[in-house]
Amino acid sequence: MTDNYIGIMIESLRRKKDVLTDILKLSEEQSILLDDPNLEPDTFEKNVNRKAALIEKLEQLDTGFESLYDKVKEELESNRDIHKEQIRQMQELIRALTELNMQIQATEARNKEKATAKFAYIRQQAKEIRSSQKIVKEYYNNMMHKAYNEPHFLDNKK
Repeated sequence: MTDNYIGIMIESLRRKKDVLTDILKLSEEQSILLDDPNLEPDTFEKNVNRKAALIEKLEQLDTGFESLYDKVKEELESNRDIHKEQIRQMQELIRALTELNMQIQATEARNKEKATAKFAYIRQQAKEIRSSQKIVKEYYNNMMHKAYNEPHFLDNKK
């Protein structure tokens, strides 16, 4: 029974590694998107939504792993020799997960800086557009009032 739980825990760690790898790929894709001057908001939003779904899956895997670990913790600690190979596999997977996590954090930090700069640029563009629209509207209103001339009577006789 315990071997079955440990096997499930190892499989859970492998799935977690796959999910973290996918998150890293999406983070790198997000970095490329943020560099694109013609970024479509929908494209960026799809990337963020896919990453959010993966993060939710990751949380589920973590919760499942923790509940299984609580069930076999005592057995693993008391019989380390029996489960030596399985413990080694889990340790290797955890090291790989830690490395992936660090890569994701570094990529996300860079993405945050890029996103902050991109959104500041977009806000500045929006401000300039509003200012331009205001100027055009004022010009139009002024020209409409100037275009109206009082009626004049011209006498062409000399």
